[in-house]
Amino acid sequence: MPNPSRLRAAALTVTALLLSAALTACSDSKDEDLTDQKLSWKDCPAPSQAEGGGNAPSPLPNGGQWQCATMKAPLDWSEPKGDTIGIALIRARTSGPADGRIGSLIFNFGGPGGSGVTTLPAFGQDYAALRTRFDLVSFDPRGVGRSAPVKCENDQQLDAYFQQDATPDDTAERTTYLTNTRDFNAACEDRSGRVLPHVRTTDAARDMDLMRQVLGDDKLYYFGISYGTELGGVYAHLFPRHVGRAVFDAVVDPTQNAEQGALGQAKGFQLALDNFAKDCTSKVEECPIGATPQEVENRIATLLHDLDRKPIPGIFPRQLTQTAATNGIAQALYSKDFWEYLTEGLQEAYSGNGRILMALSDSMNGRNENGEYSNITAANIAINCADDKPRYDAAYVQGKLPEFRAASPLFGDFLAWGMVSCTDWAVPGAADHPDVSAPGAAPILVVGNTGDPATPYEGARKMVDALGKGVGVELTYKGQGHGAYDSKNKCVQSAVNGYLLEGKVPPAGTVCS
Repeated sequence: MPNPSRLRAAALTVTALLLSAALTACSDSKDEDLTDQKLSWKDCPAPSQAEGGGNAPSPLPNGGQWQCATMKAPLDWSEPKGDTIGIALIRARTSGPADGRIGSLIFNFGGPGGSGVTTLPAFGQDYAALRTRFDLVSFDPRGVGRSAPVKCENDQQLDAYFQQDATPDDTAERTTYLTNTRDFNAACEDRSGRVLPHVRTTDAARDMDLMRQVLGDDKLYYFGISYGTELGGVYAHLFPRHVGRAVFDAVVDPTQNAEQGALGQAKGFQLALDNFAKDCTSKVEECPIGATPQEVENRIATLLHDLDRKPIPGIFPRQLTQTAATNGIAQALYSKDFWEYLTEGLQEAYSGNGRILMALSDSMNGRNENGEYSNITAANIAINCADDKPRYDAAYVQGKLPEFRAASPLFGDFLAWGMVSCTDWAVPGAADHPDVSAPGAAPILVVGNTGDPATPYEGARKMVDALGKGVGVELTYKGQGHGAYDSKNKCVQSAVNGYLLEGKVPPAGTVCS
């Protein structure tokens, strides 16, 4: 959980996904009208290290290929005729007849900091129904992957960064933690200083409107997940008349500042942990990690306390520290599909083997088996710090620890101390929270999940209210995990597909379970 981040584990971390140039395709646009540019679509290359590495995306089920292109966008949107950067795009052409095609459906899978170019093909089959009438399109937002990636520390430095004690207990530990945070932030400024002022969510929203025009659509058709809902809300605020059919899933509360968001996540992850413990102990077979939900949680707390004093072997040569274990547990709580790995990982850790929990932590942090990191952490911190105006020092965090611990004995300290990640950032934050008011926009379907750990359910109602009367339409999914559509719940998918494909807005207040 770098920063109190808004990661979408189910997609972003499976991609466990840094690039050589600080700015991709940087040039002087002079008097070029970027809305007239023609994209050169080609078969996709293998993902860059910044995108997570790995192989080129597999062919589509019908034998077609994923196609990639680079769109030029202004580095600084206040100087639209100045230098440009490249925004990496990926698409799958519609599988349906040409006369039924609606346009391009643009996805943002969250983070901030996740590569859409790697995530869309990894999960593309989940959206096959939407491809019958849309070209499916995603992108690496500016600062991410191939799109002017933010770079900070190298792989060896990041190994040490993620092994540090992120819940300092005394003056010496606090000094070390704060020094490491300052060093990381200084590395970002040194290696990526030119792009850091230009990775705000408002910049990415303007990129999306340019994308809409370059793709040839009069309206933006959009599917935003987790942080992607915040990006979509900011887009709707800036361009309400350009909103076509849009869906927000796993909804960020747009009314919260960074502290409130971190506290909300503490409560959300605690709820998910409670649900995991109840699920394990309610089954017919014996739960191998505790006889009661309280025993399950007590044993986890004891494990983390012991790891704070003495780490255990993880993935050689690294040790499983308290921080890595907490990170791995949080990762597994993003999806009910991961709960079996959490149970197995805890069993192993109780026997002195931290391999599974460390693998889960690596997935969260974007580290692959070769020890290479994607730039998800660098981008996540850069975008959050450029967006979020508040800056919190160590004394302030210490004063807030009791409130965070009350919200979650397990995750409270971890999320509270994450608030100092922007304290020494080189770029001032834009606002206390995003403005998503969008009077006049078309209906936006807002899907909240009652068991969501990372974007708690209450955020969906706050988003609906903030979008304004007649815009947000709330749908509730009574389920577990981060997000609803990818749960495969037929009720949710029917409602979302019906809106995006046919324009059928479900009744406000619809509940799926």
